[in-house]
Amino acid sequence: MSAYWICTYRAVHDADKVAAYAELAGPAIRDGGGRFLVRGTPERTYEHGEATRTVVIEFPSVEAAVATHDSDAYQQALAALDGGADRDLRIAPGVE
Repeated sequence: MSAYWICTYRAVHDADKVAAYAELAGPAIRDGGGRFLVRGTPERTYEHGEATRTVVIEFPSVEAAVATHDSDAYQQALAALDGGADRDLRIAPGVE
């Protein structure tokens, strides 16, 4: 069953660090089987929604998403981020 990596950026403190993270994270995520579905700020928000940058990535399974997060390549991306943003990252299973 597919799984979704959902990340919202609550605050960006250093755009250069976010860019360095993105350059490393993209290949690490794709190598882990991830496919970017959403990347950007919402066009509209409802029900107390916040207009924060949102990224949604589809993985073949929860296990693949977790393994990608824990991989050396993705951990290098996180090291490059180094406090450049406050984010909320979660992995949720898809439904059939």
